[in-house]
Amino acid sequence: MPFQIQPVRQFLVRPALPPPLARLSDLAYNVLWSWEPVIRALFRRLDPALWKECGYNPVVMLGRVSQATLDKAAADHRYLAHYSEACHRFDTHMQAEPPDPEGKLIAYFSAEYGLTECLPIYSGGLGILSGDHLKSSSDCRVPLVGVGLLYQQGYFRQFLNPDGWQQERYLANDFFTLPILPVKDADDRDLHVSVTLPTGPVSVQVWRLDVGRVKLYLLDTNVRENALPQDRQITDQLYGGDLDTRIRQEIVLGIGGLRALRALGIDPTVYHMNEGHSAFLAVERTRLLMQEHGLSFDEALDASRANNVFTTHTPVPAGMDVFDAGMMHYYFQAYCRDAGIDFDQLMALGRRRPSDRDERFSMAVLAVKTSSYRNAVSKLHRRVSQELWSELWPGLPTWEVPITAVTNGVHLPSWLNGDLADLYDQYLQPDWREYHADPQTWALIKEIPDEELLEAHRRRKRRMIAFIRERQTLSAFRRKVASTELRYSADVLDPNVLTIGMARRFATYKRATLLFRDVERLKRILCHKDRPVQVIVAGKAHPKDHPGKTYIREVVQLSRDPDLWKHVVFVEDYDMKVGRELVQSVDIWLNTPRRGEEACGTSGMKAAMNGVLNLSVLDGWYDEAYEESGGWSIGDREPYSEEQDAIHSSAIYYLLENEIAPMFYDRRDHGAAEWMRRVKQSIMHTSPHFDCRRMVKEYQRELYEPAHAVFAGLRAGKFEVSRERRRWNAQVLEVWDRVRFVETNAGPAAPVMSGCPVEVRAAVELAGLKAEDVKVEVVIGRVGANGGLQDTEVMLLPPVEQRESVTIFGKQIVPNLTGRLGYALRISPNHYDDPLTRPCSTLLKWEAGGAQ
Repeated sequence: MPFQIQPVRQFLVRPALPPPLARLSDLAYNVLWSWEPVIRALFRRLDPALWKECGYNPVVMLGRVSQATLDKAAADHRYLAHYSEACHRFDTHMQAEPPDPEGKLIAYFSAEYGLTECLPIYSGGLGILSGDHLKSSSDCRVPLVGVGLLYQQGYFRQFLNPDGWQQERYLANDFFTLPILPVKDADDRDLHVSVTLPTGPVSVQVWRLDVGRVKLYLLDTNVRENALPQDRQITDQLYGGDLDTRIRQEIVLGIGGLRALRALGIDPTVYHMNEGHSAFLAVERTRLLMQEHGLSFDEALDASRANNVFTTHTPVPAGMDVFDAGMMHYYFQAYCRDAGIDFDQLMALGRRRPSDRDERFSMAVLAVKTSSYRNAVSKLHRRVSQELWSELWPGLPTWEVPITAVTNGVHLPSWLNGDLADLYDQYLQPDWREYHADPQTWALIKEIPDEELLEAHRRRKRRMIAFIRERQTLSAFRRKVASTELRYSADVLDPNVLTIGMARRFATYKRATLLFRDVERLKRILCHKDRPVQVIVAGKAHPKDHPGKTYIREVVQLSRDPDLWKHVVFVEDYDMKVGRELVQSVDIWLNTPRRGEEACGTSGMKAAMNGVLNLSVLDGWYDEAYEESGGWSIGDREPYSEEQDAIHSSAIYYLLENEIAPMFYDRRDHGAAEWMRRVKQSIMHTSPHFDCRRMVKEYQRELYEPAHAVFAGLRAGKFEVSRERRRWNAQVLEVWDRVRFVETNAGPAAPVMSGCPVEVRAAVELAGLKAEDVKVEVVIGRVGANGGLQDTEVMLLPPVEQRESVTIFGKQIVPNLTGRLGYALRISPNHYDDPLTRPCSTLLKWEAGGAQ
């Protein structure tokens, strides 16, 4: 008789904590421990070996620690004192804030979060930034909730085959051993929401991760309610699978994430899309406004745009998610039909050229078009993004494309090494952690004796080398290498040698092999008798990125060269732990992207805060920081061309041979003056200016608060403003072809003395519109060699006279520049007072022949 197999009934057993340690579980289930050293040390002190064995995961540790160990700790007055201090730190951080009087709440959506190494739902910089954003929001008491996906396997783990090729393996996450908890509904059952795909409804379970005061809600489709394997596998892997998997993930993140917040009773007033992966939330918001407030599609879109914030990261179109029309129709035809949305209207939102039916649907274009607030992540990236997206604002000068910049930062408490923090406790003001944003706090770095600062770095470097040797030995043992290579693995690197670190995604634009372009010259530098150099490399290539994998193999093969085995090391399976060890411990941080293609880059910030000097291309954040960073630049501020690969490679060798290595070893032989001056300069400048808490406050001031205020006004007026604006738009569109410049003055015929006014006038046929319906502007600047305007300034011309249907606009302007100047006139609908929120529009007219 066959066995009858019943479904597994699950239950959770928690450790029986002694009453004096009853709050250990509370401390474990809030990742505040990942940046609060006193709490983290509490778990490490309980059983140091077990702490490391458990992957620095206190939830796993509490499940494995023996009852005898717990009882012993509960009877140890020293441990209890430490426990009491940890609880005090926790309670102080979690102290409830009075509710925001305006009810402001930001919902932050991201496809990945890098919060701690034991929670592998991140792949690289985007995820680390998202994690630091949540931590900093908690520190700054910003009312924010996060939304993301809970991946069963996360991002791949990397290992190398004997030939040096990257191989991937995926390990299943056991959610019940992670610091997350299932969210319960009113009946104390696991909370589920649903999204509908062409194959039917998909159930999505909601989990919660506490990040200090911030709640992060994670979505999981691997539940038994989903019978189809492809539904359960939606949240299987981060950036894995094909385009079908990607669009299904993005539907779950954007639409399912919004439904999860509503099921929780959470009503955000601002929605922040970190990259375009979650942009379907804007479509879902539009649908809900149509359904609940009786708005038309255009009215609802206008209302939902008002408080959407989009942060763009990818500086090239090739890096953006795009789906063909057939795939979009397959996934959204029923959604659009049920919502009363015309499918062509949806497609137009994801196309640069809405009338081009062959253009694929872009998630990034959707995010740009459905957001009133858009930002790049560094000042240089802003200019790159304005150029990239200028097509969506035809006729508008590139520098006016409404994308602002909020330069990224890193969460200082998460990335600062403990030895430096101890030094700061001795030499900085006692409240340096609270006044981290004040440059005067960091000016006291100058008072730390050079030798003490140097010794703190040496300790960290010795620790890093021990970590890498252990990791290399385990890797070699797994590959079953020869005994000689196994011995080499335990003897790589020298703590007294100048050490260069470079860790990154092995994307081709990052030029990871630039340092290895001239192997013979590099060998002379690395193996110099008196001034040797060693290089530590880490990073992953996407499983489908064959060129990236080839770069990794080249580096690995070079590290096996008989002359270089001790000077070049590739560290497998790059993750937060490896990254932290490197940025806190090497001497030089090398970064070699093609200029303009690194949106920001934050690893160099982490290194600089730890006194590691940067050697980098002037791209992303470093373009802003270089002059005050204490580091060195590779090349100048010029656009990238292929010829620069050879030039930049040669510049690296030259700097190492003639400046960096001599200065480093002069530090050893004749004192540390110049090297340590640069180290202190790096710390003093980077720590206050590139802290993620500065970034979050900037988001709050420049984007969150304005977006909240605008939407609050719309909602208070029951969205009548949106209705009126759409009626007004329709009226403007109807007559815009007849709006034209009738007459303009020619400008001064003779030279004008500096400080003297210039009269500018324009007669405009408004075709029945009112003067306040349009905005007439003069764009003035220097006339360049090609006849175009440079160094431009925009001034508004007010209406001064009415002649039947023609309105005269004009004013006297006083140029701020001297030399050969020119101006051009333009007219546009007066959509919004704030230029930042200018919607994508083709309704911009220049005076015939006017410079643009």
